[in-house]
Amino acid sequence: MAQLGFYYDMTVCTTCKTCQIACSDKNNLEAGTTFRKVHNFEGGKFPKPWAYHISMGCNHCSDPKCVKNCPSGALSKREKDGVVTHDKEKCIGCKLCTWSCPYGAPKYLEKQGKAGKCNMCADLLDMGEEPACVTACQMRALQFGDIEELRKNHKGTADVKGLPDSGITNPSLIINPNKEAVK
Repeated sequence: MAQLGFYYDMTVCTTCKTCQIACSDKNNLEAGTTFRKVHNFEGGKFPKPWAYHISMGCNHCSDPKCVKNCPSGALSKREKDGVVTHDKEKCIGCKLCTWSCPYGAPKYLEKQGKAGKCNMCADLLDMGEEPACVTACQMRALQFGDIEELRKNHKGTADVKGLPDSGITNPSLIINPNKEAVK
């Protein structure tokens, strides 16, 4: 099985949030809900302040805690590409997935009374297209593909300041961090 994943280049991202907007539009999400979010981190003091940002959706982890903790079987990992999907019909709205994901990828959708999450635009993938967030990124800071190929072609890590230790879930994510984000 190939494992699909994301590569995010923090050094070229302009924080325009087009990836976030494209995801919300594609998934017809209620206002204020996003499956991909650009997180901002800042600190330091004058004369050495620092800031960086991370575009984060579901990392389609090798060891997804959301799947393991879902009591209704609404979350599963596709055999063909490792994408973690959510079946709204099976979801009972218990929120266990939202609590068990260290990245906060599953979101509780208030109006539906159920969870939802990034499915890497599985419908687009099945048609041979890229996820909406990747297509929308003007700077090409966000890329997608077989995670092993991405690792061969890009330097990076999944361990940066502000994110949980990658050993918890083994995310299918590579980040090219700027110097402020290096652990």
